[in-house]
Amino acid sequence: MTAGAVEIRRATPADLEPIMAIETAAFVNDAWSPESMAHELADSSCFYLVAVEQAAGEAGAVVAYSGLRAPIGSPDSDIQTITVAPEYRRRGIARDLVRRMLDEAAARGARETFLEVRVDNPGAQTLYESFGFEGIAVRPRYYMPDGVDALVMRASLPAPSAALSTSEDL
Repeated sequence: MTAGAVEIRRATPADLEPIMAIETAAFVNDAWSPESMAHELADSSCFYLVAVEQAAGEAGAVVAYSGLRAPIGSPDSDIQTITVAPEYRRRGIARDLVRRMLDEAAARGARETFLEVRVDNPGAQTLYESFGFEGIAVRPRYYMPDGVDALVMRASLPAPSAALSTSEDL
């Protein structure tokens, strides 16, 4: 399935390097370590996707990624990260990734999904609100070393449907 000129697919350990390139460029002061990201990609409780630019005759570059922690059967899930390279923003990629994260969480049996978002990122907050997320708490100085607060958001999920795509489809 495509979103404009990108294809969304399941992330693999081979995607670590391009994911980290976007991560360190986007989050200069508080990027995840390569070791932490590698652990996430290998963890069966996690579901990571990448958006890959589609260019004729080329393998394509990773331009966005997202991650979900959702142990199968757990009533709770957590969107760990969604990051889109700056030149690919405003193309609906983040919206597609959020939708797929929520679909996967529901397919795994989660009834609620949580996330943290910087309080100084109203664009992301608006995106999440459009999916039914509501602010439920603030974590003071969560994003370090900048000391920016995190808004904790929660969304209720519908019961899983047999029609939902699951990780096996990606």
